[in-house]
Amino acid sequence: MSTYPVGQVRPSQLLWTYGPGALIDLPNLSVITMGLDRWDIDRCPSVEEARLLAAVRRVLGPQVTHLRIPPFLNDDGASPFSAEGKVGVPVRPFPRWLRCVRCGLLAEYDSGLFSIKANPYRPELTHFVHTNCIKGANADAVPARFLLACRNGHLDDFPWHWFVHGGQSDCKGTLRFFESGASLQTENLWVKCDACGASKQLAKAFGKSGRDNLPACRGRHPHLDKFDSECNEQPRAVLLGATNSWFPITLSVLAIPLEKNQLSQLILDGWDYFADADSVDEIKIIVKTLTKTSSLPGIDKYQADEIWLAVQNRKDGNAAEVISEGDLKGPEWDVLISPNPPTDWPHFLSSKVARPDTYKDIMDSVLLLERLREVNALIGYTRVEAPEESADEDERPPMASLCKGKPSWIPASEVHGEGIFIRFNEKAISDWEKLEAVKRRDQKIEQGHRGWRNARGLDPEVGYPGIRYTMLHTFAHLLIRELALECGYNAASIRERIYAGTGESPMAGILIYTASADSDGTLGGLVDLGKPDNLGRLIDQALNRSQVCSSDPLCSEHNPSEDRSLHAAACHACTFVAETSCERGNRYLDRALLVKTFECKDAAFFRKVTRDYYCVAEERGPYGSAKR
Repeated sequence: MSTYPVGQVRPSQLLWTYGPGALIDLPNLSVITMGLDRWDIDRCPSVEEARLLAAVRRVLGPQVTHLRIPPFLNDDGASPFSAEGKVGVPVRPFPRWLRCVRCGLLAEYDSGLFSIKANPYRPELTHFVHTNCIKGANADAVPARFLLACRNGHLDDFPWHWFVHGGQSDCKGTLRFFESGASLQTENLWVKCDACGASKQLAKAFGKSGRDNLPACRGRHPHLDKFDSECNEQPRAVLLGATNSWFPITLSVLAIPLEKNQLSQLILDGWDYFADADSVDEIKIIVKTLTKTSSLPGIDKYQADEIWLAVQNRKDGNAAEVISEGDLKGPEWDVLISPNPPTDWPHFLSSKVARPDTYKDIMDSVLLLERLREVNALIGYTRVEAPEESADEDERPPMASLCKGKPSWIPASEVHGEGIFIRFNEKAISDWEKLEAVKRRDQKIEQGHRGWRNARGLDPEVGYPGIRYTMLHTFAHLLIRELALECGYNAASIRERIYAGTGESPMAGILIYTASADSDGTLGGLVDLGKPDNLGRLIDQALNRSQVCSSDPLCSEHNPSEDRSLHAAACHACTFVAETSCERGNRYLDRALLVKTFECKDAAFFRKVTRDYYCVAEERGPYGSAKR
């Protein structure tokens, strides 16, 4: 089969939206991203992050040797017929069924009734046409927007013949799709057989009636060209472009120094470059190449003899002391709260600043991260149900594979940015947690958590992050919203990282950072807002703004234990942020834990620094103006 460029997506989107097994709904056709075993590995540069690679290996196995960036085209002006112009990831048309926009014919794209019109210079214009349409030659054909998916990660074409004829049938007549009303609701969408006249509403493919009108799951993985031997899950009809057709499962870390010695850290980060070196002369060539390509910033500051000695020490097992590789957030916390945090590492540049005067009693430190790097890895995906963040991974929907067999490498992305780290006073947090009003809020949110998990058949005893996490998480959201208002940052480019834990090594802190593939994350504006005067003012504004929500009193009176939800006094008007910014999908939020609300005034952590708002009724003058 010939290959054609059919569209463009960003490399980072191949982790979060359009990874292997995901559908890409282009303007004129729909395609599915093929498995990793079909990608050109030579076009996927390696990214070094030892701690993330260790975490990936714990999940997928020790055979994973590399994290690699998806292929991308460096030259937008490259000829589409050149080797450079064909850089990209392999895709295939899916679903296989197309619909003629004029006559309504439903058939598979390789049935001989359709042909593809490729446009190598304008790939977004590539489309299918119905060659011999009875209502006009070469009528446009578009993907049939119905599919089957199941909780085990399978995806299949909608069984049009089965659906129309109510099961297996000898009738091989052509099918047509038509509308019976002005709206596009499924009640008005029909499919009909030209030969026998059988027809059926598309509404009967959804809900409870879908169980009687749909066949068993065939266990299909179209991106891998394979079928699983059996699948006991009931397939569900989904629409093309629906978000529940593909949920990524990712791991992410901040690049922090794992070694006490900077040179040892550089050797660790770039070990793939040095592992096969046998002499100082080879080291000189490697360093010259790395310096020219900026692949390992900072390595040019060291002499070849020093580097060769560090390489030999690592090969002999005599490397400098490693902080930790076992946990994702624990080592980050240790570095962020260190009395002397790293001030000039290739991917980590920090500086301590004074705390805002108003919050000195409840904050221990503020650290400005003028340079940081976040690395993300895609390890799998689920369909129909999102992967739940739980201590028990067995409760997640089965994670579908990115390739046939076990992967030897995983798609990853690295983004650079800046951030503000705030560490809260542990005693202040502990004293607040002991308040009776806080305990009551904790019970309500935990009851909502239990009900939410029970409704999904999950163990209600695990996965609850605790009231400390909920408070810190809510504070991070309020600060993100205020930062977006104050400095004009794109709110979706500001992210959070919550450090909350009790026990022998308690954690209580938040990291607000920009990590974007474009220039939005590296302009320096966020670090400037972390200085004491600016930060104190921003926190004041965020807290006072959150005391009253435009959805009050409904928002402040929301009880998660009654409707089995994962948030209390929180909504889109006051607390929620973009899904890409939140590490919990806008769950476990309650602004009553931070400030006084109409419904709760005793659980606020910041009760001493916020002011009460009162509703004042004024006598109104003509045209609604207030009389003075």
